Amino acid sequence: MSDALDYAKRLMAAHSVTPATGEVFDVMQAMLEPLDFEVHRFTRGEGEEGTPEAPVENLFAIRRGPEGSRHIAFAGHLDVVPPGNGWHSDAFEPEVRGDLLYGRGAVDMKGAIAAMVAAAADVEADAGTISFIITGDEEGPALHGTRALIEYMEQAGEKPDLCLVGEPTSVNRLGDMMKIGRRGSVNIWLEVEGSQGHVAYPHLADNPIPRLVAMLADLDALVLDEGTDWFQQSNLEITDLEVGNAAHNVIPARAEARISIRFNDRHSGASLSEKVMAIARKHGGVAKPIISGEPFLTPPGEFSDIIAAAVEAETGVVPEASTTGGTSDARFLRAVCPVIEFGLVNATMHKTDEAVALQDLDTLSRIYARVARAALTD
Repeated sequence: MSDALDYAKRLMAAHSVTPATGEVFDVMQAMLEPLDFEVHRFTRGEGEEGTPEAPVENLFAIRRGPEGSRHIAFAGHLDVVPPGNGWHSDAFEPEVRGDLLYGRGAVDMKGAIAAMVAAAADVEADAGTISFIITGDEEGPALHGTRALIEYMEQAGEKPDLCLVGEPTSVNRLGDMMKIGRRGSVNIWLEVEGSQGHVAYPHLADNPIPRLVAMLADLDALVLDEGTDWFQQSNLEITDLEVGNAAHNVIPARAEARISIRFNDRHSGASLSEKVMAIARKHGGVAKPIISGEPFLTPPGEFSDIIAAAVEAETGVVPEASTTGGTSDARFLRAVCPVIEFGLVNATMHKTDEAVALQDLDTLSRIYARVARAALTD
């Protein structure tokens, strides 16, 4: 059994549905300390379980190279989404069947973290500084995860030169895509107040539904942009519509909806929030935005060239540089240093019977080792 497979099985056997704490971090620490990493763990959040303020564990580990050497960080998350039903084997009892390793987190993203640890073991200690930025809250609210790690690193005076996030970016085969940026994300709750009354006496009530419908029509008709050189066009989607009226003969007092906007670097979360709030006010409603992340781009250059060369050397594939897909914790790490995402094939992430090819685990480990060696070379 290869080191990458062994590490992956050990991590996947630890229950770590978001927000993750405890056991899975014990496993991670036990893997890193024999490789001479200093491991620092801390918990943020003091709320009740199931709330955004629930405790989250984080880990920062570092193996320092010679003074003045370059520093590359491997980043990722040990929390996973709930397994759901219908698995052919226990989701937290990793099982090899044929050429695949099955279990929750196989590709998103305990498999990639296992490959990172195996890669770090293969990189000479005097090559430079390697660190791990690992959170237990990426699949959840992400309030006390990577953002808290960044604060910790700032206080400790640890600033990497480059950061590689192990999200599953490959599409059809390992190595066909890396993410050099992501669109931003903002979710906005819309509310319209009215006045309840009998449907036979509408002049004595105020129905909020027509105003909400008109508001949604204006929002749905928006064309935010046509895309940019590196980003697809921004899109606004209506994701929920709620009145909660159990009676057929009552005009409701309140109507609500929710929209989600994924946006490119022609916008900011604040500018889009203000645009939506203005439309809401026009129709007598209010809008309450929560900005999940701003768009970011690591322009093609030294870092993407290093990754592309490592991928091609191990797979014969030249990865496409893309900004498609959802958000990741790279949206926070971009404030620290140039960041790129590269990892396993994403076809089964969050699905029943999530699985990774055994060969891909080992190949990814070799790719990460090549990236680290090249990144640490001036």
